[in-house]
Amino acid sequence: MTTTETDYSNIEIRKKLALRVTDELWQLYPDAECTLDHIYEPWKLLVSGILAAQCTDARVNLITPGLFSRYPTINDLADADTAELEEIIRSCGFYRVKASSITRSMQMLVSDFKGTVPAELEDLLKLPGVGRKIANLVLGDSYGIPGIVVDTHCARVSGRIGFTDSSDPVRIEKDLVSVIPENRWIGYGHRVVAHGRALCKARNPSCDLCSLREYCRKGREEIGAGK
Repeated sequence: MTTTETDYSNIEIRKKLALRVTDELWQLYPDAECTLDHIYEPWKLLVSGILAAQCTDARVNLITPGLFSRYPTINDLADADTAELEEIIRSCGFYRVKASSITRSMQMLVSDFKGTVPAELEDLLKLPGVGRKIANLVLGDSYGIPGIVVDTHCARVSGRIGFTDSSDPVRIEKDLVSVIPENRWIGYGHRVVAHGRALCKARNPSCDLCSLREYCRKGREEIGAGK
């Protein structure tokens, strides 16, 4: 690719790069999907998303079987004993805040949304403990509604590629939406998570092994440096 073809400040060029990058990501990780369990049950995915803040998905997936066995419905969790709930989720960190967010969100689902998880972004954002990341996750994986989940992997990989220069998740989401085809919004998030874990790690990314190097701003810097 020429220098002109990798002018990351040009929106049209970024769109062309996004097509190449997403093609490659789909080749690399054809089966990538949400790493939280319960994606087909919106309220359980919502709870899992709240638990996943500052916690690994693997840890959350260890907690949720017992949690949902003890509280098998939205109403059960809305009426949960605070101390008992906190003890069940203690190992995922920030358990007091998360327990409060979970019970209050479930109570709001009962009182305001007839006991179901809404399929509108604006409504999801009204729920305690739910930001755009969790809302887009639920919309995409439970309802198939396009959205890009910006977590730490997505922010890091997307910035290195050259799709964004922001560290603000909302700005990053807007930058990505502007260049990535809508039919790949949901899958993009899962695939950059997979890529971030496999090669594009926070420390010492394996640019020499990465097939995205040709299209990636950081990768091209590494190529220019002879690495």
